[in-house]
Amino acid sequence: MIIMNTNIKKMTTKLNDPIGQAINEYSLTRKPFDIIVSSDMCDDDIIPIETLFRSFKDMPELEQQAMEMCKGKTLDVGACAGPHTRYLMDSGFNVFSIDTSPGAVEYLKNIGAQAQLADFHQFETKDTFDTILMLMNGIGIAGTLAQLETTLLKAKSLLKPGGQLLLDSSDVSFLYEEEDGSFWTDLNSAYYGNFRFKMSYKKTEGEWFDWLYVDYDNLHEVAEKCGFKSKRIMEQDHHYLAQLIYA
Repeated sequence: MIIMNTNIKKMTTKLNDPIGQAINEYSLTRKPFDIIVSSDMCDDDIIPIETLFRSFKDMPELEQQAMEMCKGKTLDVGACAGPHTRYLMDSGFNVFSIDTSPGAVEYLKNIGAQAQLADFHQFETKDTFDTILMLMNGIGIAGTLAQLETTLLKAKSLLKPGGQLLLDSSDVSFLYEEEDGSFWTDLNSAYYGNFRFKMSYKKTEGEWFDWLYVDYDNLHEVAEKCGFKSKRIMEQDHHYLAQLIYA
């Protein structure tokens, strides 16, 4: 599964903040120790902690493209250890970062970033932004396809007219592909991109949370309904970058 950001809907605490613990330990020791991602739909996966500290040259091409498309005042949602925030800061951007991991926000502040502990859906500010970033499968914070509209409308409320939301996600229908090329899905079940995850680091376990992987067609339909102009910028191995412009 692709790396996800950490802006999950339910606030974590310092007692169950595996991402924050991992970030701060690695920043001090540089000793890698994987973050374990458990799912109710597939086998456990890992997030190598080093990837959360990647530089621009180590970013996938899709993320590099998103960085190059940023403009104006930028909100980095689910900033985690701030690979995108750091790049934008170094490039002279006015960037503000939010995350629900107390440890991540503490680290971001320590490196000089403007950062706030906040759930995107409850985030309030008098500012509006030219660009909102939801990378590392960031639109997953919607939780389910049914909640995607709510998430996009929240993003719209934080954008200036003409502003853009840059996001990536994956069409995970390939997980249901049969050997003959057909697809198996339960028509009576919820959308196939609705997942539940739990993260753990060493002995620290987070809580289960909902996470959405949305195919581009569904994203486009909901985005248009919310008043965005939607464009798929690029796609690689079922993973795509989309630009939603507040028309």
